[in-house]
Amino acid sequence: MHLSPVMFGGVVLLLLLSGGASSEENCTYQDVLDYLNFNERSKLFYMNRPVKNYKTPTEVHLDLLLYAILEVQEKDQKFVPYVWITMWWSNDFISWDPEEFCGIDYLSIPNELMWKPDITIVEMTERDKAPPSPYVTITSRGNVEVVNDQVMTSTCRMHIYKFPFDTQSCNLTFKSFIHSDDEIKLVRYLNSSKITEESRDVMRIQSEWLFINITVSSITKKDFKNNQTMVIYTINMKRRSALYIVNFILPILFLLCLDLSTFMISDSGGEKLSFKITLLLAVTVMQLILNDILPSSSNRIPLIAVYCIGVFTLMMLSLLETVLVMYLIKKDSAPRDDETEEEDRSLREDKRGKSISCNCEEDSNEQFYSDQDLSPGKTASEPHGFKENSSRRLMEESHVSEKLWDEIKALTLFLKSRGEEPKPGYWTRVAQRINKAFCVFYLSSVALFLIYMFFKWN
Repeated sequence: MHLSPVMFGGVVLLLLLSGGASSEENCTYQDVLDYLNFNERSKLFYMNRPVKNYKTPTEVHLDLLLYAILEVQEKDQKFVPYVWITMWWSNDFISWDPEEFCGIDYLSIPNELMWKPDITIVEMTERDKAPPSPYVTITSRGNVEVVNDQVMTSTCRMHIYKFPFDTQSCNLTFKSFIHSDDEIKLVRYLNSSKITEESRDVMRIQSEWLFINITVSSITKKDFKNNQTMVIYTINMKRRSALYIVNFILPILFLLCLDLSTFMISDSGGEKLSFKITLLLAVTVMQLILNDILPSSSNRIPLIAVYCIGVFTLMMLSLLETVLVMYLIKKDSAPRDDETEEEDRSLREDKRGKSISCNCEEDSNEQFYSDQDLSPGKTASEPHGFKENSSRRLMEESHVSEKLWDEIKALTLFLKSRGEEPKPGYWTRVAQRINKAFCVFYLSSVALFLIYMFFKWN
C-alpha cells in the first residue's frame, strides 16, 4: 500500500508522541531499580562478587586525599590523619541506558544492599568511631562507588634521630583481607604529584607538622600460593622546629654560656661552686622533660639527647675543676694560718716576759730599800711611799707600752692591706695555672661540640 506524504507524516508524529510519553513515564529512580530487577536479585548483589565469570578478577580503583594531620605521637609512635578514601569497581549485573530513563546516569542506594570488597588498612590500630557513609553510588556503566571520610589512628615508625629537625614518613597500606589478585586486584587511580596537589588544596590542619607530599606505590607480595597487590600511600611531613628551638635548645645553650662566665668568679669563696651546681641541676631538669617527649624504642640515640649529655658532661668537668682548684688554694692557705697562730703566740709570750721583768724590777727595788740602814732620826714611812710611787709609775709605763704596741700592730696590718698583696704560695700558683689551661680547653671543647652538633643536625 502506498502512503501519501501527509499520511506518512501523521504516522511519524504518532510514533514520536508515543515514544515521548513512554520516556516521560520512565523518569524515576524506582524505574531504574525495577529495570534492574533489584528487589529480586538483591541477594546476588551483596552476597557474591559481581562477575559473570569467576575467573575474571574485580579491579578495585583506589584514591586518597589527606584533609588534615591531626596528631603525631612520638612517645606512642602513632599517626592520626583525617583522610577521604574513594573506591570504585565494576558490577557486571548493573547497567542501563540513560537515554531510556530521562538521562539518569547514577543513583544512590543503601550501603548494605551492595557487595563491597574487604579492603583494610594494615597500619590502622583504631577504627573511626563515626559511622561510614550509609549510601553507595551506582552508575549506568555498572560501576559502584564508595566514598568515606575517616579519622584513623595508625602506627608509624618514628625516626627521631634529628629531632626537632626531623622528617617523618608514615604509610597507609591498603590490601584485601582474604582475596588474592585472582579475585580482587587493587589499582591506584592518581599519581603521586596529582595526589599531593589535590591534598594541598583541601588541607585544613597541619598541627606542628608541615605537609611535604604524598607518594603512592604498588607492590605485590606472594601470600602462600597466590599473589596479593597492596597500594601504599606514604605521607611525608616535616616538623616545625621553631618552638623547640626557643623553649629547649636555646635555654640549654644559655646555661652553657652562664657556665662559661663563671671563670670570671673568684675561686676563694664558695659562690662559684654553688652557682655551678645550680646550673647542672637546671640541665638535669631539661633532660627529664626531654625524656617525656622522646620514645624509648629508638635504635639510635637522638641528636638532642647527645646535645644534652654533651652540655651536661662539659658542665660537670667544669664543676670538678672548680673543686680541685679550691682544694689546692685551701691547701696552700693552711700553713699560713699556722704561721699566724705562731706569731700571735710569740707576741703573747713577749708581753708576758715584759710583765715578768717589770715585776722583777719592782721586787729588786723593794729589796734595795729594805736592805738599807735607817737612821734613828728617819721615819719608816718615807721609803714605803717612794716604793709605791715607783711601782705605780712602772705599771703606767707598761700599760702605755702595751697600747703603743697594739697601735703599731694595727697600723702595720693596715699598711699591709693597703700595699701589695703577698706573693701567692706554691699550690695557689699551681691552681692558677690549672685554671688558665682548663679555661682554654673548655672554650675549645664547647666551640668544637657546638660546630659538630650544627653540622649533624643539618
